[in-house]
Amino acid sequence: MEPFVKITGTVVPLDRVDIDTDQIIPKQFLKRIERSGFGRYLFYDWRFDENGKLNPDFELNRIEYQGASSLVARRNFGSGSSREHAPWALLDYGFRCIVAPSFADIFQKNCFENGLIPVLLSDDHVQYIISRSLGNVGYSLTIDLEESKVTDEFGLDVSFNVHKDSETNEFRRYCLLNGLDDIGLILQHEEKIGLYESKNKLNNLDIT
Repeated sequence: MEPFVKITGTVVPLDRVDIDTDQIIPKQFLKRIERSGFGRYLFYDWRFDENGKLNPDFELNRIEYQGASSLVARRNFGSGSSREHAPWALLDYGFRCIVAPSFADIFQKNCFENGLIPVLLSDDHVQYIISRSLGNVGYSLTIDLEESKVTDEFGLDVSFNVHKDSETNEFRRYCLLNGLDDIGLILQHEEKIGLYESKNKLNNLDIT
């Protein structure tokens, strides 16, 4: 998993609550077995009309938001079914951070396992970012995970967490900074695991 320390880039506003995983990546696109290639289907039902043509009114299709690295939305982002394809699609499209007042629990865990940063900010700060991004072409945010700060060129300077529980927040922050998913955490102890397995194997040898 790619480590995350700090990123500065354009932010896309999705001024909606309860954006669920079926909107993020519709179920008909879940047949792929690879983690790549899902970005083209991100928010498919919003990005394209019934004829498969780009909807010019949808935020991701507007020229000022091309190449964005962060997305801001309202509360309960990632609700619905527990598909891990949702963070895969967001990452494959180019997003590294999702800013919202709250996230669905399973979606949030899937973010941690894939290096997508769920930035928790208050409703007021989310409103500020949405207003700025709608009113300023090329508006960008800096997400600094090392400092746990979100800043912009207009004076925003606010601390953030990636989880509401302080102990879990520090653990997940450590993992994201170091690019560690569950497997990566286990492999940190590879030498000790190898020694244990070797010792256990010797203890169980049949010498009769």
